[in-house]
Amino acid sequence: MRFRGENEDGLAVVLDSAPDLDGEAAGISPIESLLMSIGSCTGTDTIEILRKKRQNVTGYELNISGERAEEHPRVFTHINIEHVVMGKDIDPKAVARAIELSSEKYCSIIAMLKAVVKIDITYRIENDPTTSGRPNTEANLTQLTRS
Repeated sequence: MRFRGENEDGLAVVLDSAPDLDGEAAGISPIESLLMSIGSCTGTDTIEILRKKRQNVTGYELNISGERAEEHPRVFTHINIEHVVMGKDIDPKAVARAIELSSEKYCSIIAMLKAVVKIDITYRIENDPTTSGRPNTEANLTQLTRS
C-alpha cells in the first residue's frame, strides 16, 4: 500500500509497504520514516549547536539502527544512534554537549520515544584537514534488525 504525505507547503514523501504487505516497496516504510525523523531531528540540533560553538565541522553522518519486537505490534525495543562528526580540531566536549542538548532538551522525537524504548547514543570524531564551508551531511538511517 502506497501513501503520499504532503505538508502545507506542498512538500511530499512517499511511503510504501513491502510486497508481502500488499505494497510495492516503492517508498520508505513507515517504520523507516520514524528512524529518519529521529535522525533529522537530532542531526539538525547537533549541527546547529556545533556551529554556535564555532566548531570547524566539514562533514557529518548519522548511523541509526533499530531492533524490533518479533510479535505484533512490532515496536522498536532498542534504537542505536551514532553521530560521526568530521572536521579539524573538533572539541570532543563540544560534540558531547551538543548531542546531550539535542537528546535531552531539543529533539522532541527522542524526548517522546525515550520513555518507551531504550536509545543508545554514541559519537566519534574523524579528523578532516579540509576546511570548506558548510558540512556535508549524510545519514544512513534505515538499518532495521529483529530482536
